[in-house]
Amino acid sequence: MRSTTFTVRIDTGVKKRLERLAKSTGRSRSFLAAEAINEYLEVNEWQVAGIRRAIASLGHGEGVPQNLVKDWVASWGSANEKPVPKRS
Repeated sequence: MRSTTFTVRIDTGVKKRLERLAKSTGRSRSFLAAEAINEYLEVNEWQVAGIRRAIASLGHGEGVPQNLVKDWVASWGSANEKPVPKRS
């Protein structure tokens, strides 16, 4: 895997925590920071992609009206729980 270098500013307390973790795990600060960034990207990239798909689907009439969702959620756990609302 090819790598590159870039600079990032972090709080001094975060740097100290990173140094302690690096020392206790036998890993470099760089390795730990790269792993943290990779994990952050994995968590957030799919969320952003999902939001974009959802917004695009609204343009195609694939949305569920808010009032139907709101009524459905409000019915959860009641004796009269409503079925999942259908797309309009």
